[in-house]
Amino acid sequence: MGIFFLKPDWMGGYGSQPRRLVRLGHIAFFGMGLLNLFYGLSLTPLGVPLTAARWGSLSFAMALLSMPICCFLTAWRPAMHHLFPIPVLSAAAGLGIILSNGY
Repeated sequence: MGIFFLKPDWMGGYGSQPRRLVRLGHIAFFGMGLLNLFYGLSLTPLGVPLTAARWGSLSFAMALLSMPICCFLTAWRPAMHHLFPIPVLSAAAGLGIILSNGY
């Protein structure tokens, strides 16, 4: 990805859907990682129970791993877009756990 980004026609050009999905997968990896980090830092101040904290962390970790994979697979084969509920529901589960147990 880093070697070819300067080529204007790489993956159909800058505005093409495959190239946008690859960029989204790249930034999603770092964004979901930061979300998981902030989740971990908020557990103690919110008083989230240990069991709920583990399930929330696992949910965010699944979202962290599956979102870039789904983006790259969809850029490669557009029919793979049906996999996107996996990272979305994982992130929603993590958010739901912290909201339901933190207050």
